[in-house]
Parts: sequence; structure tokens; C-alpha cells
Amino acid sequence: MYCRQIRHYCGIHLNAVVRRCAAQHLANLVEKVGAARLLSGGKDLTDRILPAVTKLAQDSSQEARYFGRRMLLSLSSHPDFDKILEKYIPAKDLPTVRDTVFTLKTKGLGEMPQETQSARGRRSLPGSGTVRASSLTREPLNQTSRESNSHYSCRSQTQSIADKNEYIKQISGLLGSKDFRERIKGIDQLVADCQDNPNMVINSIYPLFDAFKARLQESNSKVNLHALDSLQKIIHLLKDNLSQVVNILVPAIMDNHLNSKNNGIYSAAIGAINALILNLDNILLLQPFCTKAQFLNGKAKVDLIGKVADLVTELYPRKPQMVEQKVLPLLWHLLGTSTHSGTVHGRGGSVRGATASLCQALYAQMGPSLTECAASQPANVHKGLNEVLRTLS
Repeated sequence: MYCRQIRHYCGIHLNAVVRRCAAQHLANLVEKVGAARLLSGGKDLTDRILPAVTKLAQDSSQEARYFGRRMLLSLSSHPDFDKILEKYIPAKDLPTVRDTVFTLKTKGLGEMPQETQSARGRRSLPGSGTVRASSLTREPLNQTSRESNSHYSCRSQTQSIADKNEYIKQISGLLGSKDFRERIKGIDQLVADCQDNPNMVINSIYPLFDAFKARLQESNSKVNLHALDSLQKIIHLLKDNLSQVVNILVPAIMDNHLNSKNNGIYSAAIGAINALILNLDNILLLQPFCTKAQFLNGKAKVDLIGKVADLVTELYPRKPQMVEQKVLPLLWHLLGTSTHSGTVHGRGGSVRGATASLCQALYAQMGPSLTECAASQPANVHKGLNEVLRTLS
């Protein structure tokens, strides 16, 4: 019952502090109970805890998100974790959850957010404001020095948090302005800060890029184009620090712009995608690119299949199993629907032609094992692959 109440507050409460506290308690419970029991499929257990954890892992609050990801990393140690995910998490959310788990396993959980560390390290005293808890238990050498240091530490931390919140408010206000000129000014300010004060941007990355995403999806083509052009500069400046917001950026770039009839916007979107490939670890891009290549239509589909083929060539030598896990389902899907998609043309050709390029890239890395993997697929997929490979030979 206690666990159910915590899950309730984690998922729906509007107050970020309440969600953070509930997430922290839930994280303690998860670590105490263990992945084996929590993911055992018991009634009112796995079906409640797993959706709550995956939701917290994407929470808008940095602190709640930290505890959500800590729980997700802990639960991912279960040997059947991927199958359990498929059972209890909606299909549309699976790519994001899997990408988060992969990032956690490859890059680690990272440091606890500053606010959470500060909150855990403070204790309130009547009439004396807030002081560090450690200062209450440490034997001071000098009372005056202790009071001075405590006051300075508390003041500097409070000022740091206040500065961060004010900065987020300022940039978000510009980016969300009703005046398009102010929105452009906000974009320019964000680019300048990425260059001159990158740590401030990185420490506020989720709220800033949530606000920036709206400009990437802007209906005003002038602002939209400026945001896409500016994103290329931002990617170059922040590089792998953007790994945290890949799942925000990729849909914002691809969903509308790759099928745009505006050549300027289309070219800027392709430029942003190329900048991601050049500046980020491409392992982070593989799953979102494959997902978009499968579900988008028209010239966007053609372009993305080509990008996935390029990623295969780059990634397979160092991550063969991951490439097969992510890319082969896309190839089977394309071959299985080739009779319907062959007539769809983009700026670079047809879906059938792009599928042939993907086959070629995979066959160059996998050799005959590609056809062996296809043996378990439906007959039309197996036949389609053999036809493509005969054409290539």
C-alpha cells in the first residue's frame, strides 16, 4: 500500500518537490526489495512499479529524474529485463526507455544533481535559516570561522540555484515570447551562452531544450529556419553533452522538416542531422534513427534509411551485436513492405533503392550471416533479401 501511494505521487503530482521526495523513497524501496522480486510479474507489483519508474526517468524535475534513472539502472540488471519492458511498457515508449537504459549502462548514472545534494545536506534550525547538516556534527576549531564558512557556503549555494532558475526563466521567456523577434533573440542568446558559458547551459539542459524544441517546431518559417541553423552551431559547441537530450532533438528535427517543401528548411534539417552524426557518439543515434526510418514516410524515410546505412558502416566494427539488434528489425520491416514502398520517392531516390543500400551496408559487414539471420523471417522477407543481394552482386 505504501509503495502504491508513493507511485501515485511520483506519477501525477504537479509539485516537483513532492515528486522528487516520492521518487527518493521509491528508489530506496527498489534497492531494498531488489529487481528479481519487483519484476516477478506479481499482481499490483511489476505492472505498477515499472511504468512509474520509466515515467520518472523522463521527469521534468532534474532530481526526480535522477532517482528514476537510478531505479531504471537497478532494475535493468534483471536477466529478462528487455522482455519485461515489452510486456508492461507501451510500444511507443520502448525506444526512449531502451535508449535511456543503454546510456546509463555505457555512461553511468552520473552525479546526484546539485539541488538534491544540497537538500540532503541541509537541516533547518528555528530562527537561523538553513545550514549544512555536516556543520552541525563537525567539531569546529574556531566558532567564528565555522559560522563564517557555513554562512558563505549556504549563501553561495542559494545564489547558484537562484542564478540557474533566473537564467532558465530568462531564456525560456525569450524563446516563448509572442514576438517572433524576441524568439529569435532567445535563440541567439542560447547559442552565445553555449559558446561563452557552456556549463550554465549544460546544468540547465532539460528545461532549456524543452523550450528550444518549440522553436524547432515553429510555424513561423523564419524562426524555424533560424532555430535549425542555430542548432548546428549548438551541436558543434556542446558535442556529447547533448547526449541527454537526443530524444528531444531527433523528433524535433525529423518529424516535419525532412518532408518540408521549403528547400531552406529541408537543407537546414539535413545539416542538423549531419552535425549530430559528426559530433555525438553515433551509438546514441542508432535507435532513434532506426525508429524514425521505420515510421516516417516520403522523402524523410528515404533520407533516414540512407543515414542508418552510414551508421552501420561506422558502428558495426565496434558494436556488431547492437547494430544487428537495432538495424535488422528495420531491414525486415522494409523488405516486408517493399511492394508498397518501392514507389515512394525522395530527393535521393526511392525507398526500394535506399533499402538496397542498407542491405549492401549490412552485407559488407556481416557477409553470408545476413541471409542466415533472414532465414527465420517470413518467406517474403527472405525472398526480398535474396533478390536485393542478387541485384547487388
